[in-house]
Amino acid sequence: MFVSGLELWQWIDRAKVEAIASDVSLTELEWLLQELTSLDKLALRLESFKDSPKIQSNLSLAELDQLWKRRLQERVPVQYLTGTTYWRDFSLKVTPAVLIPRPETELLIDLVVEAIQSRLEAENTNPKSTPTHPGRARGHRPYSRGGEFSKSNWVDLGTGSGAIAIGLASVLTNSTIYAVDFSTAALAVAQQNADNCGFGDRIKFDRGSWWEPLEFLKGQVSGMISNPPYIPSSTVLTLQPEVTKHEPHLALDGGLDGLDCIRHLAATAPDYLESGGVWLVEMMAGQAEAVVEILESQGSYCDVQIFADLAGIERFALAYRR
Repeated sequence: MFVSGLELWQWIDRAKVEAIASDVSLTELEWLLQELTSLDKLALRLESFKDSPKIQSNLSLAELDQLWKRRLQERVPVQYLTGTTYWRDFSLKVTPAVLIPRPETELLIDLVVEAIQSRLEAENTNPKSTPTHPGRARGHRPYSRGGEFSKSNWVDLGTGSGAIAIGLASVLTNSTIYAVDFSTAALAVAQQNADNCGFGDRIKFDRGSWWEPLEFLKGQVSGMISNPPYIPSSTVLTLQPEVTKHEPHLALDGGLDGLDCIRHLAATAPDYLESGGVWLVEMMAGQAEAVVEILESQGSYCDVQIFADLAGIERFALAYRR
């Protein structure tokens, strides 16, 4: 359908005032319009469309206004309103069944690539040596070696939208990726995203709790990646309303201290990881010391490392299976 450029411009002018009054960023209004109309960021910034007799739009102005009011009044994240988010180089479908992938989580994929580089270099130097530190997350370019890695099995536990599994498939071109989630609705979203991104034949999706569906992979996994629930139960309901009211609590609540799932992954992964296999998780600010202690006391890991995100927050824990 089409809307008048002038009428759309007038609506945007009112929507901006409403956004400021509701403490919602104007960039979210731009996002909504770019997703639902034919306008791009430059046209919106320059307002060059207002004299156009018709602008292509997925919704009428009345429907667009109703959607925007849901953002302001119900605090529905704009990604859920449009059904789309962007993560690394991918456009992903998102619904309230899945956590919205955050930009900081993108660094997990870069850390995987650097960990593989470290492992390959260690093996080439001394086949019996353990991997060396793969380098800080900030400022490092992904290692590709022609984009090819040795054939292996990698696992994304608690896959949600499938973002991490898709990111792994994009850099581990010779590997099979296994993605697990407890939610049937989340797996349906993840499968659709994998198909849309061209990785439907490389990622195998299974429903279950953590490692449960992957018994057949014991001792055969080169790396486990997870962005598990890590927020303390008492903190979940104090988060922004966009999170507490709309994102799945199953993907947020990590128990009393937020570390229940991380403890479980640390305890169970050694049965599945091959020697030298990568254990890598995202965690909450302030949890690094506790996670290091969990890994070191378990006894099956070596070279435990903590990495910061781009904001300098200690966000990721990486270790290798002895």
